[in-house]
Amino acid sequence: MSGAGFTIGAVNATPKNASYKQRLTALTDAGGATLLAGGLRGVEKESLRITGDGLVSRTPHPAALGSALTHKYITTDYSEALPEFVTTPELTSWAVTQLMCDLHQYTYPRIGDEMLWPLSMPCRLRSEDDIPIAQYGSSNVGRMKSIYREGLGNRYGRYMQAIAGIHYNYSLPEAFWPAWADIVGRQNDQQLKSDYYLGVVRNVRRIDWLILYLYGASPALCKSFMPDGDGELGELDSGTWYGRYATSLRMSDLGYQNSNQASLHVCANSLDQYVHDLSRATATLNPEYQRIGVKVNGEYLQLNANQLQIENEFYSSIRPKRVIRPGERPTAALQRGGIEYVELRALDLSPFDPIGISNLQQLFLEAYLIYCLVNPSPGIDDTERWGNKANHLDVARRGRDPDLKLVRGNKEITLQAWARRIVDDIQPICAMLDEGSADNDGAYMAAHAQAAEAVNDAEQTWSGRLLGVQRESRQSFADFGLGLAGNYREYFLGLGDDFNQHLGELQQESVASLARQQEIETADTLSLDEYLARYFA
Repeated sequence: MSGAGFTIGAVNATPKNASYKQRLTALTDAGGATLLAGGLRGVEKESLRITGDGLVSRTPHPAALGSALTHKYITTDYSEALPEFVTTPELTSWAVTQLMCDLHQYTYPRIGDEMLWPLSMPCRLRSEDDIPIAQYGSSNVGRMKSIYREGLGNRYGRYMQAIAGIHYNYSLPEAFWPAWADIVGRQNDQQLKSDYYLGVVRNVRRIDWLILYLYGASPALCKSFMPDGDGELGELDSGTWYGRYATSLRMSDLGYQNSNQASLHVCANSLDQYVHDLSRATATLNPEYQRIGVKVNGEYLQLNANQLQIENEFYSSIRPKRVIRPGERPTAALQRGGIEYVELRALDLSPFDPIGISNLQQLFLEAYLIYCLVNPSPGIDDTERWGNKANHLDVARRGRDPDLKLVRGNKEITLQAWARRIVDDIQPICAMLDEGSADNDGAYMAAHAQAAEAVNDAEQTWSGRLLGVQRESRQSFADFGLGLAGNYREYFLGLGDDFNQHLGELQQESVASLARQQEIETADTLSLDEYLARYFA
């Protein structure tokens, strides 16, 4: 089988226990620059709608934006006030950036005087009633989505559901897999893809702390989120708690890594184990959730009383994914067709970019995920799992501490030393990606240089920069975020329609999505109870 400038059949398989450098050399010899070009990537970005005085909006999802149930690009996450922008899979990071920018530009004129909160940790909160649960209409699927969110609020508290983040989705190009099969001495089939995407999942679990260190942007939070603090946070000002060396409180035990899911383990050593563990969690009763009740006085308080209501409730830094069919469960999709792409979920909103993520950041994330695939990824045992978890939480809480040491194997290593090794190993992948890029403008190497600078100087990380800017502003967390939100609102409203390359498509999609929702509602023939019983059966 021939390709442009390389012959796949001529590649000699590397030994099964080959090192990262051996695999990388084999990939380079096989024409890695060409093989890595053309991967698909996409971004999902959440951000709270807020009022001019910096509180969560209590208004419904604007009808002018279309249906949150069926819109291809604009939906909602937990709350009615938490819009989520979703890009289609794109061939370049610039295409993702353009679409995400167009979605913001399209949204602002349609939310009146409201703004989008630009930080991951929420704005000023008064009570849980400030956070309205997302509504998706009268259809069974729409009501199920709202009940699931009701359950999240009852299980974890609504404040937790006001936290926002970025998800980065990535899949390698199809041309990569035949060559990789030859390199590793495997048959080129779906099992190969699933095995190596799961290798990415395991390696991300090992080194997701690097993403928190580089791109964590939630070292502080409004005191209204946690009025009494937690004993470890200091007072930046009268309205702000902060961690002196924190990188991502969102990804710490104060946020998504909370105690409710601390004991839940979903093994990624094989696809069968992953599906088994996730399925078991969605079928095992939890006594604490049983006490909440499921359907009380005719109203659903949660979908069920199991450890997880549905698979998506399991929070992890990365998920193996396959596009699901209507009514299909994520585990069923994985069993049907294997892993199609991975979803990196450990990203805070970048306050330095109006859309919450920079182009260089996207490029480094692509190289990082490819590194996680090429690098050997043995199974993770219980000892390593707890070490990985400790590293994650330590970096979330105090990743910029110059004295911080992480656990690697059965030894300790400084964060900077380990991070430097990883970033150095990613450099050849960035060089290959630049070589294969149509622009060939050195952007991947620029992204690498930015990451390397942050490894050498913690103040150049997103969290270090953010704390520096906030101190200079002499504003509380809430006031600083409100000012930034106002600046970004003016920026997007100031862009002319000619700048929006997707304006016509978005206008048509908003109208069409409302019609699709109505069709779904009209087509329902089952009661909600029957619908839920069939779904979980």
